[in-house]
Amino acid sequence: MGDMRDAAMTSKAWPFQEARRLLKRYEKAPPEKGYVLFQTGYGPSGLPHIGTFGEVARTTMVRRAFEVLSDIPTKLVCFSDDLDGMRKVPGNVPNPEALEEHLQKPLTSVPDPFGTHESFGDHNNAMLRRFLDTFGFDYEFISARDFYRSGRFDEILLRCAARYDDLMKIMLRSLREERQQTYSIFLPIHPETGRVMYVPMKHVDAKEGTVTFDDPDGGEMTMPVTGGHVKLQWKPDFGARWAALGCDFEMYGKEHATNEKIYDAICRTLGGRPPEHFSFELFLDDQGQKISKSSGNGVSIDEWLTYASTESLSYFMYQKPKTAKRLFFDVIPKAVDEYHQQLRAYHAANDPAKRLNNPVWHIHGGDVPQSTMIVSFAMMLNLASVSGAEDKDTLWGFMQRYAPEASSGSHPDLDAAAGFAVRYYNDFVKPTKVYRVPTPVEREALEALRAELVVYNGPMDDEALQSVVYAVGRDRFDPLRGWFTALYEVLLGASQGPRFGGFIALYGADETVALIDAALAGQLAA
Repeated sequence: MGDMRDAAMTSKAWPFQEARRLLKRYEKAPPEKGYVLFQTGYGPSGLPHIGTFGEVARTTMVRRAFEVLSDIPTKLVCFSDDLDGMRKVPGNVPNPEALEEHLQKPLTSVPDPFGTHESFGDHNNAMLRRFLDTFGFDYEFISARDFYRSGRFDEILLRCAARYDDLMKIMLRSLREERQQTYSIFLPIHPETGRVMYVPMKHVDAKEGTVTFDDPDGGEMTMPVTGGHVKLQWKPDFGARWAALGCDFEMYGKEHATNEKIYDAICRTLGGRPPEHFSFELFLDDQGQKISKSSGNGVSIDEWLTYASTESLSYFMYQKPKTAKRLFFDVIPKAVDEYHQQLRAYHAANDPAKRLNNPVWHIHGGDVPQSTMIVSFAMMLNLASVSGAEDKDTLWGFMQRYAPEASSGSHPDLDAAAGFAVRYYNDFVKPTKVYRVPTPVEREALEALRAELVVYNGPMDDEALQSVVYAVGRDRFDPLRGWFTALYEVLLGASQGPRFGGFIALYGADETVALIDAALAGQLAA
């Protein structure tokens, strides 16, 4: 542990950089509450989406890094703001018109359009927890409804009433004049309609812990700020929650970064110490648009898991959190193969520093498995393409000839990936395949490669066959990449592909000869 802790103190991996910053927070004395609190927030206005998973995964990576650096216990809270009023009806739920009459009600007071839970908020909370549990996250779930109603928030809410003027000054500075006229940090929930009311306060009684305002339906109302009768506007709620829980670390998307000073000021005014922050870039869909849980664009967690393992998604989340990344289906094969490359690199390295800098340490919390992926996901997609594979057994036919010792029992990663690859090929690769006929130079090169393979009696391994492919192309193509582009476009119907020697080793020399014959006869392009 000593060597690992020493390596962690200088590791350039971003979770360790964040963890060291957090460690400085308690260099003089440990936290009075007895643990360091990590928090993630979730707005359950739509179905949980992949960005939510990314936030929890990345926070967990920082938490694991901190646990190497320090013996202080840690806790992760996942907080759902399910008292938030439903401002618009999501477009990706059944019978959306039935929700229209419930606009502005807290999400936990809106009927569940799926008919499976007590409310829409409860449904989305359950979806979030199911997803998080799929990945084995260790967390405490807190519902805003329960937090407000149970009394856990009462002390801070009463302090909000006592320091109302100071909190309002912080907020009013950030608002346009028109909004200042009607703004209040408190949002009463109407006792009859159940709607969240955006009304100015006529009086805030710190001693009684009540607010008085004009009811939009007529008359004056006074309500306690405790017990779930009133909620805080979302920006004050952010800072107040930090103060109430004693939050030490929270990361969020860059859209929150501009409000960071407001959240911090609210927290300080309420007697809390703002947490350490980490702002990450947003995910983009295939059109370069921000992924939104209400519009359902991009890739969902369930969709990713249809085509690849949970670990490959965690790997994608680890990579460059400060960089905006496209999150669409075409990133999946690369993530799968890079994840397994990193597994092999981890076990090949004995140096603790190299291991702690490897993404897989952060994905697995130090308990890193061995990879059994002796064939890459990209190669499987090409095998599926040339063999027209409808199930993974077809791929296993090639892979067992290539590696007779391999089986679904001894190589579980490989077996799972074969199933994923067939599914991915049929859904994404097959519909976009475009073969072309070879140019005269390419035709002559393909005929030469065919002739070499017909008489080839060397070892059926990647390197030996790659040398054959190189030798054929070297005299005919400058630059040589034109030869490989021709192989991919003419034989595989794709713009890019695998090391072609490895492909021949897996697919077979005779089978590759037959593939070349089909291409030269114009059958593939047809």
